[in-house]
Amino acid sequence: MYKKRIISVWFSQLSVEHALRRARIPLDTAAAAVATMNNPHILASVTPAAEAQGLYVGMPLRQALAVFPALITRGADVAAEAKLLSQLRRAADKYSPWVADDGHSGLMIDATGCAHLFGGEAEMLDQIEQDYRAQGLTTRTGMADTVGGAWALARFAGQEAEQRRCGDDIDQEARATRSRSAKHRQWHRTLPPRADNRPFTAAKSIAPPGETSSALSQLPLAALRLPQSTVDELARLGIRTIGQLETLPRGEIRRRFDEETVKRLDQAVGHCFEPLSPAAPDPRFAVRLTLPEPVGLEDDIAAGLDRLLPELCQRLRNGNSVARRVRFELLRVDGKRETIRVELARPADTPERIRPLIMMKLEHADAGDGIDALRLEASLTEATPAGHPQSLLGCIDNAGQRTDIAALDDLIGRLGARIGLDAITRYHPADSHIPEKTFSVMAAAWSEPETEWQAPANWRPAFLFQPEIVYAPETPFPPQRFRWRRRQFRRVSASGPERIMPEWWLDDPNWRNGTRDYWRVETECGTRLWLFFTYGGPQASKGWFCHGDFG
Repeated sequence: MYKKRIISVWFSQLSVEHALRRARIPLDTAAAAVATMNNPHILASVTPAAEAQGLYVGMPLRQALAVFPALITRGADVAAEAKLLSQLRRAADKYSPWVADDGHSGLMIDATGCAHLFGGEAEMLDQIEQDYRAQGLTTRTGMADTVGGAWALARFAGQEAEQRRCGDDIDQEARATRSRSAKHRQWHRTLPPRADNRPFTAAKSIAPPGETSSALSQLPLAALRLPQSTVDELARLGIRTIGQLETLPRGEIRRRFDEETVKRLDQAVGHCFEPLSPAAPDPRFAVRLTLPEPVGLEDDIAAGLDRLLPELCQRLRNGNSVARRVRFELLRVDGKRETIRVELARPADTPERIRPLIMMKLEHADAGDGIDALRLEASLTEATPAGHPQSLLGCIDNAGQRTDIAALDDLIGRLGARIGLDAITRYHPADSHIPEKTFSVMAAAWSEPETEWQAPANWRPAFLFQPEIVYAPETPFPPQRFRWRRRQFRRVSASGPERIMPEWWLDDPNWRNGTRDYWRVETECGTRLWLFFTYGGPQASKGWFCHGDFG
């Protein structure tokens, strides 16, 4: 029977390497990823070049810039890093089928009975590090009988506990030496042992089977995943290594500290079982149909699609999901495949919403010498909204009839299949007193229609365009006669003014002429215009302009 063997993979610089890669900055640059913790900004991850300048993880950003002003910083993107770690976890199944996440920057692999496939345990760890190094990721690994032991070796292998004195030790010294020691007290308190990136040999990062306790004995207490306050309190008692803590009676440790300290110690050395649960695989909604003979007619492919769609939709409903993007693959006998991709304006789990979009593109597919298999997959899904799916997704109403919302969504989906969903937009109201900013343009497929538009406090023209110059006397009152677009106009009536001032916090090139006085002017020929008079400014002259037409 195989003894349990656990591998801990720690991506020690995941945040900064991911940020530098997205910004296309060389990885050998002195840089750091910055995160926010209790309001102040701290360094969440640093490159070796930054460490060479005296910077470290957890250092305040202000202090880091004071030490090294040329430091390049990028914000840590937790969501993107979690997505990257999920991809790394799925790819790690080449080493073992039992892989789990370990926090925000590590993986745990149950390698029981797998090491011989790579030539041994040391060779397996070397292979893991080489694979990730080829992807530009700095990796440290550890292997032991327990999860806690592997975690400790991956982060602290080869690092001994620092034999330094704390503030309490100094306070107990003679009065004559206390003055000389006082100036060092702050530095002793602010440099706790932490995982570093110093090189180490594979032999030190592997605890032989049954020898996890001895392999961890010289490591600092921080390797037990204990709170820093507990580590500092143990250091005041002269206990700085795992071996020293293990020699103490468990009852004394439990009485002086807490049950968590005993639990972490026993989990690391193997006296207490710590389960390792693999991450659940991402749900996949796909169906496949293998044909007895190759087909090439559109009607035959459509018949196969009609067999696949109900099964796919049923799986979506069973998984409480709806499809936003669907991929239909036609596998040809020559080994090639034709792929049809469609996006839905509103996610759905019914065949009648998906089939028309696929059929629109099916006529352009090349069957080649024949198609012998069909595959249908919901490549992008969303969770079904709470409540009754059919009514909320806009398919049918309480009377069993299709709603207008469903018809509009189907129209958007059909148009999007031809010109792209991003090309179909709708207007939404926006809160602004600037006329051209009272609405915003949004993608129709990713937004809900606005049914309640609030009427503006003052009338607005039906047609709004860029201000055009009006030839008239430069006086604030609407002119009796003026010329616009090579036409002469005579004013019959005017109402106003409505004074609108530019947004002082934004530099809008269209509003550099300053404050405007708007007038609704009706002309003798029946044309109703929206004119404004501007008093000018440093970058524009005063005068009359036309901004809209009331129709």
